Amino acid sequence: MAAQGGVVFQEKVSRLLSRQDGKPALKPNRPLFLRDAVANRKLKKGEATCITEMSVMMACWKQNNFVDGLCSSEMNAFYTCVNKAQAAMKNKSEQSSLQGGRLHPKQATALLRRYPNLRTEI
Repeated sequence: MAAQGGVVFQEKVSRLLSRQDGKPALKPNRPLFLRDAVANRKLKKGEATCITEMSVMMACWKQNNFVDGLCSSEMNAFYTCVNKAQAAMKNKSEQSSLQGGRLHPKQATALLRRYPNLRTEI
């Protein structure tokens, strides 16, 4: 029975796609070719890092009337956390570029412009 339903579906699709009066029955609302550019969307930033270190540093500032000298250990902890997070992000971006992954929209647009698509419908 499943084969019978598949045959009926294929016949219906072939009828819809058949040319009648020189025009196809299904007409696309846009041309059937790809553009030579990609939408320039921003990539996701990810999650925030070093929030606890920053809150500890700000609490120390508030207790000591915003004197930097009295909160030097908290500031050092925050800056080391920031440096570690930046190094991890840089390492992650290098690994993703080596492994393939997704291209940045500017890189994809440059490649599509270098190798343009055919502008005629098939």
